[in-house]
Amino acid sequence: MSEKPEQKSVTGETEFSQQVGEKAARKLKAQRHVTQTVWSGLGMMGLIGWSVAIPTLLGAALGLWLDKSYPGGHSWTLMLLAIGLGLGCFNAWHWVAKEDREIHGQEGGDHD
Repeated sequence: MSEKPEQKSVTGETEFSQQVGEKAARKLKAQRHVTQTVWSGLGMMGLIGWSVAIPTLLGAALGLWLDKSYPGGHSWTLMLLAIGLGLGCFNAWHWVAKEDREIHGQEGGDHD
């Protein structure tokens, strides 16, 4: 009978049960982070898509109106479509850079 009884902590838990509880808490925290990351990733895809699509479509619509109202030697539609696409891509880049800074800021300060 050389077995030693496990040491009980102040709260009555054994050291082993404390370790199991800590590991379970870490796994739950990691799972919650992954779920949030998936949903935020899907939301970001939608945000980026619309931030490119809306200025592009608005530029094309304005260009069509200008081509009908003021016909000329050059295509307002093509020019404003390209400008809208450029503005949309710049807008998307801005949002992605902002989210990247927030994600890396949270990872840096999230260590226990």
